Amino acid sequence: MNRRIKLFFSRPIVQHVFFWVLYFAFNVIRWGFFFDDFRYSFESNLVEFAVHLVVVYFNLYYLIPKYLAQRKIGKYTIYILLSITILSLLRILLTYHLVTTDVWKEANLPNIGLFNPNYIIAVIVGEIYVVAFTSSIKLGIDWAKNLHENEELENKKLETELAFLRSQIQPHFFFNTLNNLYYLILSKSDKAPEMVLKLSDLMSYVVYKGKQKSVTLMDEIKHIQDYIDLERLRYGDRLNLEFNLSGNVEDRSLPPLLLLPFVENAFKHGQRSQDQVLNITIDLSVEKGRLIFKVQNPRVEIPPTSSKRLSEQTGIGIQNTKRRLNLLFKKAYSLDINKTKNQYSIKLELPLYDQMSDS
Repeated sequence: MNRRIKLFFSRPIVQHVFFWVLYFAFNVIRWGFFFDDFRYSFESNLVEFAVHLVVVYFNLYYLIPKYLAQRKIGKYTIYILLSITILSLLRILLTYHLVTTDVWKEANLPNIGLFNPNYIIAVIVGEIYVVAFTSSIKLGIDWAKNLHENEELENKKLETELAFLRSQIQPHFFFNTLNNLYYLILSKSDKAPEMVLKLSDLMSYVVYKGKQKSVTLMDEIKHIQDYIDLERLRYGDRLNLEFNLSGNVEDRSLPPLLLLPFVENAFKHGQRSQDQVLNITIDLSVEKGRLIFKVQNPRVEIPPTSSKRLSEQTGIGIQNTKRRLNLLFKKAYSLDINKTKNQYSIKLELPLYDQMSDS
């Protein structure tokens, strides 16, 4: 029932009729008390409103679109004033012949001529008021509608760009993990089958969870841990990694795959020779509804070579993540990246969602 009522009042013709009925009733009551004559007030306002309707809709749906919207201010001013003057004179004649011969009754001036200049000006000013009042309402509604439409277009544009960025995450992630598997196969490692299983779990997360607008923080943490386990298979004892969690990580969510690129980056920038240990520290904490994520690793300059891995050549992981952060959080997040000769570290802070909102 409520939906039907809402649908009924959402129709433009109903809204217009409702506005004019209220406006007419207000004027009849107002002038009825002023003259102490409600019959005269009703009849005179009936004539006036017939004129109001003509000049108002002629202005709103012809003059404004044709001249004002096209910034032809001079022509618009001439035509609207001419229309108001002609219809005001018509209103004076109709009121005199159909309602009362007492000209300009509200002025309380006896024996005044029908086309007295002051009377004509008063009527014209009254019509200008009605035109200005209705124009301001129409232009205000159109402005709000255009603003809403522009916001919808902007949101669709952002959603399209986010979808494109998420689609790029998948091949980027595949290249990194397949490179790891490639190393194990080359070394004929017994860990290759286990890595294939781990890789399958990771791919499943990227393909299915990566399409959602948000995932639980615990799911994202598990995904990072799965990736670390994958890297442990490749590095073995040469990996010294600390993953520290603190704060309430339950019942919180965030957009998927925002954190992993920084972890991947730590392995990429921290690569050491075969006999050196790779030290990586990851700190993830939740404080007052905000995520604080830190990654620290050694930095090794890798000379450009033709054998450089594809994931290193593209470098789209961090770039895409920065762009996604800008689109998703605007100024509500902070990302600090510090590079020294021997160390690379990042600190990311962003607000978490209270509950998961899937798409």
